[in-house]
Amino acid sequence: MVHLRKIEPSDLPFLYQWENDASVWADGSNHNPLSQQDLRAYIESTTGDIYRDSQLRLIIENEGVTCGCIDLFDFDPRNRRAALGMYIAPEFRGKGVGKQALQALEQYAFGHLNLRVLYAVIAANNIACSALYRDAGYTPSSPLKGWILESDALIWIKNQ
Repeated sequence: MVHLRKIEPSDLPFLYQWENDASVWADGSNHNPLSQQDLRAYIESTTGDIYRDSQLRLIIENEGVTCGCIDLFDFDPRNRRAALGMYIAPEFRGKGVGKQALQALEQYAFGHLNLRVLYAVIAANNIACSALYRDAGYTPSSPLKGWILESDALIWIKNQ
C-alpha cells in the first residue's frame, strides 16, 4: 500500500540520486546536477506547508520502502489550483506505485487543501506518463508546440 509523507533529512541519498538522473531531465525543470548541499539546504528550509512554501514535496513509500516523490508546485491559492510532478525510481515503475501515489495526492489536494484543479505538463512523447494521467481521469488540453526542446507537451488537467 502506497502512502505519502513529509520529506526528512534521511531522504537526502534518494533525492540526490533522483535529482541527478539525467535521463528524466527533459521531462522536468531540472537541467543540471544538484549537490548534496543544495538538497540538504532544501530539506532544511522546507516547512511542508504549501501555504508558506508555495510548493510541497512528499515522499512516496510502498510498504515502508522509499520509491519516489510527488510534488505540488505553481500553487495558486486564489484560484485553488496547483501543478503536479512525480518521480518514481526506475525499479518501481510499471508496478502501480505512480497510480496509487497520484490517487493519494488527489485525495489530499482536493479533500484537505480544497483545490479545484490539478494539472501536469507532460512531454507529448512520454507515452507512459500520458497513459497514467488519462487513466486517472485527467483531460489533455491544448498542445504546447515547442514547449520542451525534445518534444511538444500537453497539459493534463483534472477538475474537482
